[in-house]
Amino acid sequence: MTNKPLGEKGTLILALIAGLSLNGSFMAMFSSVVPFSLFPLISLVLAVYSLHYHYHDSAMPQGFPSLAAASFLLGLLVYSAIIRAEYPAIGSNFIPAILAVVLVFWIGRKLKVLKRDNQDGEI
Repeated sequence: MTNKPLGEKGTLILALIAGLSLNGSFMAMFSSVVPFSLFPLISLVLAVYSLHYHYHDSAMPQGFPSLAAASFLLGLLVYSAIIRAEYPAIGSNFIPAILAVVLVFWIGRKLKVLKRDNQDGEI
């Protein structure tokens, strides 16, 4: 099995889901504004288990640990921005939304650089 950087997008999606689920679980358990739900806890356990299994199954390519951490942070910020837009009593969603947009552009630029480096390495 080859380690292609662009084939690792599933790891980024799982990290994003883990970030969303972690923030959702925290808000559901400790915020009186957000109603309790068991589904963020279930999705958090499944996402972390899948990430753990994928980590033990194959090594991450160079540059992907920082992208996975950024995707996790993006999930945290996106959920925070969405909840703050839905429940304005919590506070403004300006900072999480701006940071999420900056992270999206950084992740896109980093993926583009990894794709270019991968193509240069194959030649």
